[in-house]
Amino acid sequence: MTKHLLLGQTLTFTSDPFENDWSDVAHINTSGGVLVEDGQIVGVDDGAALRAQHPDAIVTDYGQDLISAGFVDAHMHYPQTGIIASWGKQLIDWLNTYTFPEESRFGDRAFADDVAGRTLDLALAHGTTTLTSYCTIHPESVDAFFEAAAKRNMAVVAGKTCMDRNAPDTLKDTSQSAYDDSKRLLKKWDGTGRARYAITPRFSPTSTPEQLQALGALWAENPNVLMQTHMSEQKPEIAWVKELFPDARDYLDTYERFGLLGENGLYGHCIHLEQREIDRFAEVGAAVVHCPTSNTFIGSGLFDIAGLKARGIRTGLATDTGGGSSFSMLRTMAAAYEIGQLRGNVLHPAQLLWLATEGSASALKAQGQIGHLGVGASADITVLNLKSTEVIEQRANRAEHAWDAIFPTIMMGDDRAIREVWVAGEMVSWRAPSPVDFA
Repeated sequence: MTKHLLLGQTLTFTSDPFENDWSDVAHINTSGGVLVEDGQIVGVDDGAALRAQHPDAIVTDYGQDLISAGFVDAHMHYPQTGIIASWGKQLIDWLNTYTFPEESRFGDRAFADDVAGRTLDLALAHGTTTLTSYCTIHPESVDAFFEAAAKRNMAVVAGKTCMDRNAPDTLKDTSQSAYDDSKRLLKKWDGTGRARYAITPRFSPTSTPEQLQALGALWAENPNVLMQTHMSEQKPEIAWVKELFPDARDYLDTYERFGLLGENGLYGHCIHLEQREIDRFAEVGAAVVHCPTSNTFIGSGLFDIAGLKARGIRTGLATDTGGGSSFSMLRTMAAAYEIGQLRGNVLHPAQLLWLATEGSASALKAQGQIGHLGVGASADITVLNLKSTEVIEQRANRAEHAWDAIFPTIMMGDDRAIREVWVAGEMVSWRAPSPVDFA
């Protein structure tokens, strides 16, 4: 098989920089190399040493660009690509005004195919090699997303969104159809190529107890698959949940009592948590997902990453497109930094990059497989130009150390900072999405 040797500055992690001193576990080799063969990373070392050991490898020299694991987006909504950056709403009004009308269109397979391909290409253009997406209630939307990802050989997670109340009739399924459709799609897609399925109740306000129970039963039958949902995003939402489930101890209990709390659970947002909920997440080993651009854009609140990580809770990072206002994980890292500042917790750039790669991979129970620049991982790689714009370059030129040169790209970078993307060991060329009529 052909070997590829990528030369540049390499960023690797040996452990979680929230649990250990970042300077001990985050490593930048300013003359590093990554050896890729048969879709996997087979060597990470000094570039000169790898070049001497593998003279037959095809060499790509990125100079002082930063070679990182590909970004992993742990929570987003591909059907909301067309409504990203819509004005003036908070959660419930956002759903009713923008999300539900748009998602009603995804029973049209041709439309779903177009948006799925567009979303994945936009992600690649921003250095994201794995998306974790909610689809719509339509099975066609699930097939469209997984097939588009397979064409690009991308590792993705997705599932049919299930709702049987508090939604338009065009977006309602039933307890039985949610179970049946999800089971069929799970069997079809989970483990097919690089695809993984996630059982996906949108959130407890849009599912009856009967539907939540049916999906909990499906998860009990397939405990190794992921389950994704939303929780404690905004205070009016939490009050609504208390009205709908008056006997529940708290928001998490609306999932827990139906078998929807577990180690393979992904709980998006989780901003306004009660102490019992934090304790239960820590006890069962569930993962939460930080969606900072969404939380600021629709006015949800400030995620307590320091407090949750101090409890050992696995935490991923996500764009939450289209409630999130950018496809860029760089912009998402910048927003996480800003929220940390507002909470009195300054995140180091090593922690931010770890969240966007290793942290999100861990949340997806895929640590060491994706989001990891190490031997045995899939060769999903993003190369960052650390001088992509004039303002970034002039700041980087004044850097006193490597992290000082990286931080301006985190705070001000966008798709122009993405020098190259590799997916499963192949350099990819994403098409520039052309204008499309979403009306």
